[in-house]
Amino acid sequence: MSLLSSALKKSRISLLGLLLAAGPALAQDGGGLVNVAREYGRKGEWLKAEAVYDNLPTDVQLAPNVLPDYLRALLELKKYKDAEKLARKAVKRNPNEPALGVALGAVYTAAGDTTAARKQYEKVVAGLTPEQVQPVAQEFQQRQLPRWAERSYLRGRALAKNEAEYSAQLVQLYTANGQKEGVLKETLRMAEQNPDPEQLSFVRNMLQNALKTDADFDTLEKLLITRTQQQPEQATWSELLLWLYLQRRDFAGAMVQARALDRRQRSEGSRVMDLAAIAQYNKDYETAIEGYQYVAQQYRGGQYYQTARQQFIAAREEQVRNTFPVDQAKLRALIGDYQQLLTESGRTAQTAGVLRNLALLYAFQLDEKDKGMQLLQEVIDLPRADAQLVDEAKIALGDIYLLRAEPWEATLLYSQVEKSRKDSPLGYEAKLRNARLSYYAGDFKLAQSHLDILKQATSREIANDAMQLSLLIGDNTAMDTAGVALKDYAATELLVFQNKVPQAIKSLDQLLTKYPGHALTDEAWFLKGQLQRRSGDYAGAVETLARITSNPKYDILSDDALFLTAEIEEQNRQDKAKAQELYTQLLTKYSGSIYAAEARKRVRKLRGEAM
Repeated sequence: MSLLSSALKKSRISLLGLLLAAGPALAQDGGGLVNVAREYGRKGEWLKAEAVYDNLPTDVQLAPNVLPDYLRALLELKKYKDAEKLARKAVKRNPNEPALGVALGAVYTAAGDTTAARKQYEKVVAGLTPEQVQPVAQEFQQRQLPRWAERSYLRGRALAKNEAEYSAQLVQLYTANGQKEGVLKETLRMAEQNPDPEQLSFVRNMLQNALKTDADFDTLEKLLITRTQQQPEQATWSELLLWLYLQRRDFAGAMVQARALDRRQRSEGSRVMDLAAIAQYNKDYETAIEGYQYVAQQYRGGQYYQTARQQFIAAREEQVRNTFPVDQAKLRALIGDYQQLLTESGRTAQTAGVLRNLALLYAFQLDEKDKGMQLLQEVIDLPRADAQLVDEAKIALGDIYLLRAEPWEATLLYSQVEKSRKDSPLGYEAKLRNARLSYYAGDFKLAQSHLDILKQATSREIANDAMQLSLLIGDNTAMDTAGVALKDYAATELLVFQNKVPQAIKSLDQLLTKYPGHALTDEAWFLKGQLQRRSGDYAGAVETLARITSNPKYDILSDDALFLTAEIEEQNRQDKAKAQELYTQLLTKYSGSIYAAEARKRVRKLRGEAM
């Protein structure tokens, strides 16, 4: 025996003697000794830990709460033969505990004997019973052995003779290990075997967690299209395609699936109406119009027919109003559409929304304010008209008073709605109107008092609008407490609201000359670029916006300006190559921008990829 071995042996005897002397009860059950050994292990004093474990009774050494720590001590000391002997003893004593077989395989792995480890793991998996599958798979996962965890689940599937067995566990395993192909395969298997709504919701959640890149979504799309072609009667694939296209904001693709589901499920257009509304909100007017037109044509006299007719015209109106310069002939055609609808359906509570939209068209687009006011008053006076719609008409009427430079009449109407719709989105909208009214008048303190309340609004959109206006006021009154430049800018924004675009552009030019280098400069350039686009001066708009994108000083609005420039190139100047270049530039420079998802979609479209 070497001097070192002799010293270690003596130290163990000495250590054990000290522990036994500390109390006879500790030696009886080993409980206190186990805690001492664990404490040594926690400190990394493995020789001392092993000395304690060695002298424990066999039953204690092999106990489930002791064996892993004992094996760890032996492996840390590279005593692989001792560890193997201990693990084999545990397996022999508890042959129905396959997790012990996994521990033995781990000993072989630590010793570098991969062949023995593989054979041991294969033996464990081959001998599994249905009850053992889950705990053994989890044991493999805890030991960072996902391939063997997978094989355990697949063995369990074979034992159950059910192709969908353990799909949920496999999806979670594949997701944790970044195995996208496995995730897709198992989620689609789950959807196919059990297409009920609850299961589909789970499948969508799993896919949402697993799919991160365009390539991931492309792969899923191809798989779903293939299954749709192979199993056209299976609605599950259309449901998942619809969800996928919505994730990618590909509303046109989603509409194809919504119509297919509508025909299969005979839902009278409800799914199509919902999707059309989403597309309209996201300014995909073509898809919205297609959806509303489909419902109006397919379900004449159905429960959504009137709404589809109304929304069809409303979506067309939004499209016309957002295509610059605005085509006056198309506006007049829309007036005719609204009037025809009123002739067919009558001027009733059910068509109050049509009257309101027609009023806004007259007042804001055709500058026929009196006609607009007359129609809105008609809505307000309609018997049995929906109370919410009446209050919406009051807000619109207040807007027209503001167009007529009658702010007192406007605030009176806004305040009425604030009071009647307290703590509701429409009430917050009315309060936001009052805040803007104070802002336009240059009363920034009063505007901020409204905005401070609105920043806590339950409506995220209103809260965001309030936050943006509050920041604009705060940033530009911090150094200049009188807010002289901001008053000029607010007055310009009022001109924009009143649709006095040439006057607003002139006002912005004066502001930029009067306050060179002011904090409002980037805001003024951006607003001018928007107005030039509305006026049809596309080259001027691009030149103006370049003042922001080419200057690092204006970083806050750089992604807004870059996206708007790309949109002008794509939609107005018809330079698709330039637009694609700019959208790609936005994705590279501002990957976290709120415009990133839409820019990615447009790049795909411009490349001619399937949408």
